[in-house]
Amino acid sequence: MQITPDQGHFMAFLVKLVGAARILEVGTFTGYSALAMALALPPHGKLVTCDINQAWADIGKPFWKEAGVEEKIKVRIGPALDTLREIEAEGGAGSFDLAFVDADKASYPAYYEAALRLLRPGGIMLLDNMLFMGRVIDPSNQDPGVLAIRQLNEDIRRDERVDQVMLPISDGVTLVRRR
Repeated sequence: MQITPDQGHFMAFLVKLVGAARILEVGTFTGYSALAMALALPPHGKLVTCDINQAWADIGKPFWKEAGVEEKIKVRIGPALDTLREIEAEGGAGSFDLAFVDADKASYPAYYEAALRLLRPGGIMLLDNMLFMGRVIDPSNQDPGVLAIRQLNEDIRRDERVDQVMLPISDGVTLVRRR
């Protein structure tokens, strides 16, 4: 469930490439992806990461501290859609430079829409596991997570609000740029 080191390096590169100062992450897990991105942030940069599980998010905290990025990372615990709505209600619409989505797959379409509202024009969203171990091309697979990813792939392809590309990194990473 954790990103690979090459994916972490790629994400850090993107943070620097787009000059991201504000990052949104949906799905903290053990904090490795947050660490990779926070290390690439400028000194004033901030990363908000959302997870449902405090214990998993706490695993990363000692590593964030050791790396000197603990103050750049804010963890918000609770259902991610609720957290994303709260961030938007707090004036966060259009305020993030980069968003990374790597959480429960059945909710990806909702995460996509919420994160897109929080991204600034020109901001980048990365969605992990968009090939879902090849399951998305198996029409007999009717798992809710597979169905959600399959449909989201099609929706993103048709979404005129974004430019998009899918890369075969790890389990498939889709990048969208909000127009």
